[in-house]
Amino acid sequence: MALSCRRAGRVCGRAALGRAELRPPAAGVAGRAEALSLARPYAVAGGGHEVNGEELLEVCWRRHFLRGGAEPRQALLWRDYLSGCHLGFGPLGVALRGNLVSQWWDSTLPFREQVLAVDAPLHGPPAAAAPQGLRLLRSEALHEALQGAGCRQEQGGRSLEEVLGAAGMLRESLLPGALAQYASCLELVNRRLPCGLAQTGVCFHSVPESEQHNKNLVRIGERTTSLLAWFSSPRTTGQWLDYWLRQRLQWWRKFAVAPSNFSSSDFQDEKGRKGFNLHYKFPWGTETIETLKNLGDTELLQMYPGDSSKLLGRDGRKNVIPHVLSASGNLDRGVLAYLFDSLQLAENPLTKKKIAQRKVLKLHPCLAPLKVALDVGKGPTTELRQVCQGLFNELSENRISVWPGYLETVQVSLEQLYAKYDEMSVLFTILITDATLENGVVQLRSRDTTMKEMMHISRLTDFLTKYVTSAKNV
Repeated sequence: MALSCRRAGRVCGRAALGRAELRPPAAGVAGRAEALSLARPYAVAGGGHEVNGEELLEVCWRRHFLRGGAEPRQALLWRDYLSGCHLGFGPLGVALRGNLVSQWWDSTLPFREQVLAVDAPLHGPPAAAAPQGLRLLRSEALHEALQGAGCRQEQGGRSLEEVLGAAGMLRESLLPGALAQYASCLELVNRRLPCGLAQTGVCFHSVPESEQHNKNLVRIGERTTSLLAWFSSPRTTGQWLDYWLRQRLQWWRKFAVAPSNFSSSDFQDEKGRKGFNLHYKFPWGTETIETLKNLGDTELLQMYPGDSSKLLGRDGRKNVIPHVLSASGNLDRGVLAYLFDSLQLAENPLTKKKIAQRKVLKLHPCLAPLKVALDVGKGPTTELRQVCQGLFNELSENRISVWPGYLETVQVSLEQLYAKYDEMSVLFTILITDATLENGVVQLRSRDTTMKEMMHISRLTDFLTKYVTSAKNV
């Protein structure tokens, strides 16, 4: 291992010393399951705060998972984040959502042989016939149409209807963009059914009136959405709907500390089409995080009016127009669900005061935005930082996300440092000290168990890689 340190040869030149090394999690992710004896889930922690989530909201603001706590405006509430009307995620929230999106792709593309990734623009062409929808138009054009309503005939100005009719449409669902690519993608799979199209991206929506603070102002929310559009023969549609329900529910539960908080319920829309909603049980009630629905062939035929022969896929020896199953997930709301699921409150053994409770975000290793924090202890500062920089580069090259705590100039105690990293959901804290310069041994502290073990610096990358990989494969 190359380290940018004058003593690098001494750091890595000896065999591993100290106590037995930590091992990657076995089945059931033992590293996460081995929680503190005094820790308990936030949702059942008792008291009044868990009903509105104020404690978690403070942690998310303080550690920059969410924006909104320090802004010069009224503090946001959970309903703002759930509806998509907020200032956005903070840096750690963006990383958490990115990991969730990555896990979604990892579970979708390799799962079946015939799932293709697609993309579509955020806005579409003008749709004058559409009575409703979110439209894109310049404020100047709208202003001119409203101001010139009385004299547009003499000046040749456009009417309000003409301006709105020429305005592009904001994307409210990923489904139309995916269906528009069905015919071309069908050729790629040799017209064989079943097949699927997968996509993630931002969608927009009008916030329901019941969620608005100002009844006279219609707000627009946005959300990061996942979509799997699955095309199968009409005779197997019901079986595939049940199959994807099991797979999607299992996927959401895979990363949860309390899997039972994820559940499903069936429904039937006004057209008689069956589907399922997947929910997460927040302290105030359940919220939908994904919807699976059997759409039949209606949307597909509407997308390709006239010649339906281009829609025919091969089901054995027959050519059929497939039915469409859509699995549409709200990944932003999924991030909020995992934040609630992961928060643990641990008693401080030195005091019984509730304000002194230790807060730990026990996000799944695959979702945690930071796997490692690097810090320095006692010893020559310059040389210790050189070791940290070399280790930072090596871990980053192996795609292990690292927090460079060694660059911090404000000195705090180790307990304060660990409390900070627990709230940031950092899996391991690596402490580089003067002992590292002498024998290559570092201190490795686990978020989930709070145990501190000694490990040789040359074995860190392999250990951390195996740890995350083992957690992913459970």
